[in-house]
Amino acid sequence: MTAYALAQVHSVELGPDILEYLQRIDATLDPFGGRFVVHGGRFETMEGSWGRDGLILIEFPDYERARAWYDSPAYRDILELRTRHMTADVIIAEGVPAGHRAAKRLAAPEAA
Repeated sequence: MTAYALAQVHSVELGPDILEYLQRIDATLDPFGGRFVVHGGRFETMEGSWGRDGLILIEFPDYERARAWYDSPAYRDILELRTRHMTADVIIAEGVPAGHRAAKRLAAPEAA
């Protein structure tokens, strides 16, 4: 089942480290089938609050590959380039199967 790495960006300090991170991250995603779905761009907060610098969403074929990417030596090698200059909340979340209906959670909340 598809999985996602999601970052809610609160602040970013652009500079050489972030530029290097951006130049190197794609190569870390490729072996795990990861691809950017959202990377910055226009957004509008409809409810609640959101980090002012945006949203990053990376899709993976499954949860195991998303987790393996985050823990991989290639990604760990560049992670500090980002964390020294960006404040963000980052999660990995499993998607739902095609055809999923919200009401399914009512029938079996622990299985949904």
